[in-house]
Amino acid sequence: MTDASAIEGLIARTALKDRAAFQALYAATSAKLFGVCLRVLKDRAEAEDALQEVFVKIWHRADRYRVTGHSPMTWLITVARNSAIDRLRKRPRESGGVDVEDLALSDPTPGPEAQAVASGEAARIAGCLDELEQDRAAAVRGAYLEGETYADLARRFDVPINTMRTWLRRSLMKLKECLTA
Repeated sequence: MTDASAIEGLIARTALKDRAAFQALYAATSAKLFGVCLRVLKDRAEAEDALQEVFVKIWHRADRYRVTGHSPMTWLITVARNSAIDRLRKRPRESGGVDVEDLALSDPTPGPEAQAVASGEAARIAGCLDELEQDRAAAVRGAYLEGETYADLARRFDVPINTMRTWLRRSLMKLKECLTA
């Protein structure tokens, strides 16, 4: 998979109507976006049609993408998901159309691809947490994985609450640097 900055570059060049960039963007992202369409529509042929529509939208709307620090895949996946949901809404009810509310009843567990990606991401996050000082890593885990409050953590580590806030903010910045490197 192409990294985020490369995908952002391809989107930017696509906004300038660079056909080679658009082709490269398609090659790098179409499998993932097809999976999103297929998961929503549950029909291979319709997902293929939806994917085609998605890339037409990307071609026409690439100039609307803004670099915000989030993954460009998030924007692309949102376009794909919304397009698939729009197709779902257009289905006649008698031919098996699905209410958007029914989507919430679908199996929420991630598929094999998502599990593989999550496993890799979890390993990267664990590796980055290991690079933090032991008490800082424990504070981050407590705050963001176990739901402890700043006050609870400050008492647990015997530091003022503002110090705990600083620890967490600086630790998150280090984690971000580690994960984007």
